[in-house]
Amino acid sequence: MRAAIIESPGKVSVETVPDPTPGRRDVLVKVAACGLCGTDLHILQGEFAPTLPIVPGHEFAGEIVALGSDVTELAVGDKVAVDPSLYCHECHYCRIGRGNLCERWNAIGVSKPGGAAEFALAPVANCVKLPDHIDVHDAALIEPLSCAVRGYDVLNSTLGAQVLIYGSGTMGLMMLELAKRTGAACVDMLDVNPERLTTAVKLGCSRSASSADELETVRGWDVVVDATGNAGAIQDGLGRVAKGGTFLQFGVADYATTAVIEPYKIYNQEITITGSMAVLHSYERAAALFASGVLDPAVFISDRMPLEEYPRALDRFKAGQGRKIVIEP
Repeated sequence: MRAAIIESPGKVSVETVPDPTPGRRDVLVKVAACGLCGTDLHILQGEFAPTLPIVPGHEFAGEIVALGSDVTELAVGDKVAVDPSLYCHECHYCRIGRGNLCERWNAIGVSKPGGAAEFALAPVANCVKLPDHIDVHDAALIEPLSCAVRGYDVLNSTLGAQVLIYGSGTMGLMMLELAKRTGAACVDMLDVNPERLTTAVKLGCSRSASSADELETVRGWDVVVDATGNAGAIQDGLGRVAKGGTFLQFGVADYATTAVIEPYKIYNQEITITGSMAVLHSYERAAALFASGVLDPAVFISDRMPLEEYPRALDRFKAGQGRKIVIEP
């Protein structure tokens, strides 16, 4: 089969590799669509993946074409979306229900071969069967949506919150859509990319700007979400949180990124600073939300590119062009 391979930091190619064979509790998925994500850029830089080379792609969906010997829950021909998270189920964090913090955390497309290929293996337990009305070529959006759902689980949002989101890429736009549905009184969006801000306006944000200085506010925002991973945005966002408010680090920063906090202000104003790591008990809910039409794939997916153009797709994504870029092998 053909697969994209990140061979070493900065080097990616598309090669012919051996066809995968499912284990007894695995399924073999013919990949219909695989989304690109900021995590893929970190892997390209040599971060996150324990070893290279690796077949990337943790946002994918497709059709089952082969079953392991002990798989009875699904059948050949079923359309599925795949939760990439792989937990040990034995460590302290797994035992207390915090698998996303697993001490032996792995993920398909991060530390195990992923969906940027014609075929991908997945444990049957990680597969969610899709209803007939879902176009499997759109269903790569379910994995990032499940991360956004986890983010809102962490926030425990209250009705009537004033929300500020840094970054109107795919993840920021998904956070916008969820904020609108969890009772936010207003959702303001920031981005230095005018094209992406246009999409945020189309999706119904309250206000949009390139800087928070352009938006009038009496007391700051109850909820501030960084969906960029950018050091400047993070630092600015920490200073925009209202008394009693929450700052969520949702975007993936690189290892070297730092920010300065003001401990007295955090204490005196009872500000919460928290993070959200990937997927936790949220994939099935994201699939249900997606099936209900919470996202419009025509808005979220800007580019559909063949597998052979994976290196060019990464370049396009890195340059901030488009919204969600999907590879269709």
